Amino acid sequence: MPKRYLKEFYWKDYVTILFGLAFYALGLIGFIKPVGIVTGGLTGIALLVEYATEIPLQYTYFFTNCALLLVALKLLGFKFMVKTIFGVIVLTFLLTLCQEYIKEPIVKNEPLLSGVIGGMLCGTGIGLVFSANGSTGGTDIIVALINKYKNIAFGRGMLLCDFIIICSSYFLFYDYQKIVYALIVMGVMTYCIDIVINGFRQSIQILIFSEKYDIIADAINHELRRGCTVLDATGWYTKKPSKVIIVLAKRSEAIEMFRLIKSIDERAFISQSTVRGVYGEGFDKIKA
Repeated sequence: MPKRYLKEFYWKDYVTILFGLAFYALGLIGFIKPVGIVTGGLTGIALLVEYATEIPLQYTYFFTNCALLLVALKLLGFKFMVKTIFGVIVLTFLLTLCQEYIKEPIVKNEPLLSGVIGGMLCGTGIGLVFSANGSTGGTDIIVALINKYKNIAFGRGMLLCDFIIICSSYFLFYDYQKIVYALIVMGVMTYCIDIVINGFRQSIQILIFSEKYDIIADAINHELRRGCTVLDATGWYTKKPSKVIIVLAKRSEAIEMFRLIKSIDERAFISQSTVRGVYGEGFDKIKA
């Protein structure tokens, strides 16, 4: 059995997710919910339920996620769902805590301003969660399940779900203005998410310079299930031959890639550049 270099648990990821969820809960309960704006995702559905029935949104959020997680656990696997389960439990607790202490809107008599500030906080929080490869569950799980069997972009699927949820709020409020506010908030959230996780581009190119290139290349293949290319090179100062590994990967895989490389060779030099355009299907799996 080949030696494993990548650790299974990184506590910094969970700290990042915790801070991200705290921002999200504060933005939702302190700014968005008090002015009657509906967000996307499962929290948007939970808000609709609370507005209609007065059932606290954290209950709807938690129990619906439990049902989705049971389905997803079998199809997507436990490893994929660990951070999602953590995110769901922590966010449920934080929503309950915020509801307990925040009884009035933080910004009064300014629904649009309150929504924009809430959208900034929520977007920043979700961006932090995504940057640590975490998830808040809900429609993330639904789109991940669809993405497993259908070739649909994750972002496009999320956008469609959010749009349907927001527009359905009309049947509760009969107010087009709230839909407009909600769409503005969704735009602000999306922009903040993209800023936190470094822009709209979806793929990266990594160049790795290391004397342990063969071990690194094997580990990338077997542990990250990612293909790579090894090129011959010459250091022009020393005139010595060397090897360069080129990897094309998803933006979300960069952190694990760097950890893997540094765990094998601390002296390895890594250069990352952003590749414009949509991440290619051809790079998704190792060629047989």
